[in-house]
Amino acid sequence: MSAPFQPRYQILTTFLFGLLLFLFGFLGFRTYQSMGSTQTDSTSIYAAPDSNFTHLWTAPSDWRMMYLQPEEKELVEYGKELIAHTSDYLGPKGSVKVISNGMNCQNCHLNAGTQPWGNNYFAVQSTYPKFRARSGTKENQIKRVNDCFERSLNGKALDSTSREMRAILAYIKWLGSDVEKGKVPKGSGIFKLKGMKRACDPVKGAEVYTTKCQSCHQADGGGLLAENGKSYIYPPLWGAHSYNNGAGLYRISNFAGYVKYNMPQGTTYEKPQLTDEEAWDVAAYVNSMPRPAKDLSKDWPKIEKKPFDHPFGPYADPFSEEQHKYGPYKPIKVWAEKHQ
Repeated sequence: MSAPFQPRYQILTTFLFGLLLFLFGFLGFRTYQSMGSTQTDSTSIYAAPDSNFTHLWTAPSDWRMMYLQPEEKELVEYGKELIAHTSDYLGPKGSVKVISNGMNCQNCHLNAGTQPWGNNYFAVQSTYPKFRARSGTKENQIKRVNDCFERSLNGKALDSTSREMRAILAYIKWLGSDVEKGKVPKGSGIFKLKGMKRACDPVKGAEVYTTKCQSCHQADGGGLLAENGKSYIYPPLWGAHSYNNGAGLYRISNFAGYVKYNMPQGTTYEKPQLTDEEAWDVAAYVNSMPRPAKDLSKDWPKIEKKPFDHPFGPYADPFSEEQHKYGPYKPIKVWAEKHQ
């Protein structure tokens, strides 16, 4: 390279280098500004996730059954099958016995009792035997299972010594095998939905039912029967083949919490489709419809222990049956707190 050309080359190189440094610096500054702006915006609208729906308990994986003794494994698997397809074995056309209404345990205890906030069985093994105010006695798992047969399945008690009872108990024990005794894992049972200031409205609930529920459970609430005639694809929500008035879901608070995070089809606790008000109102509508009746005269021997939404008197408080059923519930709760 000739001597006169060298200074000009060096000047051009220095200029280009300086230009590149400027461009990189400018881009870096703009990126920093953008990140700072984004951080400011996101902070202003950020909402922490609801801890009720994070890190929920889950059922043990099926592969772990390989560590069970063969006889126990077979019993657990049969128990799961009974929960998922109860009616095939114990329904009106059951292959083992005829003791229930055609619904499956899974219709109320979703995904064979393993769905978080889906009325699952996670805490049954860890908390039973326990005292229950409804019966006024200390109950074991057998009593709890038969309560479901007699109330939710509107049927008869299952023989406590039968293979079917032993299988159901083995399955429930399996689901709770990792739960510490006395503990209730997060996501167990049914979510307790915040109440409304007004009473639940069955008329508004009918509109919700027509729009969101009727396509599966049918206009008459009778559900959709499977082709084999043994069980339901979509269970009946009222009528002769549904749960009776002694079932847990006949309490509107239970039904509302259940449908909020599980219904209509496709709903999960992460992606609910109903508003709280829609859940309360559709629960009121469904539970205002006719269904089988059970003798409840021995329930709640201490009437002051009745839950706020138990729909049948007598009560220890001055509120009516209608308010106990439909609300508003807050005055009932406040009264109970003051008179404990």
